[in-house]
Amino acid sequence: MRTARAAAFPVILLVLCLSLAVPAADLVAFNGRIVTVDADFSVAQAMVVRDGRIVAVGSNDEVLRLKDDDTEALDLEGRMVLPGLIDSHVHPCGAAMTEFEHPIPQMDSIADVLDYFRARAEALDDGEWIVLQQVFITRLREQRYPTCAELDEAAPKNPAVFRTGPDASLNTLALQLSGIDEDFRVTDGGPGYAEKDPQTGELTGILRSCNRFIKSKPTGKEPKQRDRYDRLRTLLQAYNAVGITGICDGAADPEDLQFYQKLLAADELTVRVAAQYYIDTIGPIEEIQEQIRRVARHPLREGGPMLRIIGIKAFLDGGMLTGSAYMRQPWGVSKTYAIDDPNYCGVLFIPHDRLLPIVRTATECGLQFTAHTVGDGAVHALLDVYEELSATLPVRQMRHCITHSNFMSAESVAKTVDLGVIPLVQPAWLYLDTRTLAGHFGYERLRYFQPLHSIFAAGGLAAGGSDHMQKVGSLRSINPYDPFLGMWTAITRRARWYEGQLHPEEALTREQAIRFYTINCARALFQEKLAGSLEKGKRADFVVVDTDLLACDVDAIRSAQVLRTYLDGRLVFQR
Repeated sequence: MRTARAAAFPVILLVLCLSLAVPAADLVAFNGRIVTVDADFSVAQAMVVRDGRIVAVGSNDEVLRLKDDDTEALDLEGRMVLPGLIDSHVHPCGAAMTEFEHPIPQMDSIADVLDYFRARAEALDDGEWIVLQQVFITRLREQRYPTCAELDEAAPKNPAVFRTGPDASLNTLALQLSGIDEDFRVTDGGPGYAEKDPQTGELTGILRSCNRFIKSKPTGKEPKQRDRYDRLRTLLQAYNAVGITGICDGAADPEDLQFYQKLLAADELTVRVAAQYYIDTIGPIEEIQEQIRRVARHPLREGGPMLRIIGIKAFLDGGMLTGSAYMRQPWGVSKTYAIDDPNYCGVLFIPHDRLLPIVRTATECGLQFTAHTVGDGAVHALLDVYEELSATLPVRQMRHCITHSNFMSAESVAKTVDLGVIPLVQPAWLYLDTRTLAGHFGYERLRYFQPLHSIFAAGGLAAGGSDHMQKVGSLRSINPYDPFLGMWTAITRRARWYEGQLHPEEALTREQAIRFYTINCARALFQEKLAGSLEKGKRADFVVVDTDLLACDVDAIRSAQVLRTYLDGRLVFQR
């Protein structure tokens, strides 16, 4: 007996020493369904957080042994825990300021739009500009622009602009103050034209792909730096309320980066920010290349886990809601899109001989490249450049992207996977715009619209997002940034004002939809070593959800609510 006790003593001593050497946990979350999103998509009961990192994931018994009297114990009561959700494409700095001066109501019809212009005309002095942006005509029941005459009636003494993407509808006063008449011609080397009535030759008031010529002036109170700071902080906190702990700013400029830096310095940055730096591609190619090289030298290229520049963003084509996305086949004559040329294929902003050196320079500088690329013609144009450069440059390692990538093809899916290119896809476009697209193109031409299943099945990577660009509020915003609506849309392929499903063969499984908004985004943003899954050693970014997304009725996914959001193990939102 004495010999057995003596033999056991070194083992007991070793266990005691190890327990003393390992500090207690800061937080233990237990009694839950912790969806790790690791390689096996494991589901655990409990998780331990210490110093902002995950130190263990496992069973209740394994994890609770690391708890002491100072440990916060979070009983999940069976609820689901997900990795912090990531949005791979947002515009928060602009979105935060949309309603700085006044609230902007929901608009579903031309009557709603004209009511807005009347209300603003009453609130402003004569001659002050009224500019309404990103209320897309395809999301209005009438599916058209307000006419010049209608805007004249609603705001006769104010220059009025209804602007969507690169297109806009102006009233008479706005046209006059912008110097746009029947003799107007685009002379800056960029795209676009002033639309004319084919019968009379008179201006319709609509500018196609050239709203840069509108000489609007800001009205009302001018926001101070503190206003911008506070509103951006509020928006990022609103992201936390729907479980978002990481974003990619899809067109950041120097001022945007400064606000993120100020928030970080004040310990008020509550999401991880990866920034794609916007560059203008009009002008001498040598100047554009030098701008890219300056971005590569920016101090935030070496930023930390909370803020970093990852690449370059440009605009390659127009938009699908304005009838200007660049397509491989003609759009077709359309009253909705005001297309009367049967051979019109949309607008490609950057020809191949300019796009190639731009992408080459970004690649040589070690920068990820992406472009606003909507139509299948533009998708193929960008993939052709990536493929050409891959013969001599490490394109796959750069994780180059295609932002939006809405219209694809079997060929482009295969090439995307082969080159390691990552489409950044926003299901909100499918949810909001299928009615219009199916009505114009027909069901079959939309076979490869957001072909997420095909990308996943081929072993490719697609990352989810929203393209949030206006307003605070996850469902009232343009576009809605609620990730659960995005997941539901990707799983069901169902849309507003549309009967049935849009090519359900391209639907994601629930597991894939969760990966789409977590680890896939983390990889697209070069963050997979610190976020995107709940694994030992990673940052403790996670959310507690009131709905089991893997087992609930499918329609309950879109209404799921976040109860708690943690960033680096710190509670940043609680319902």
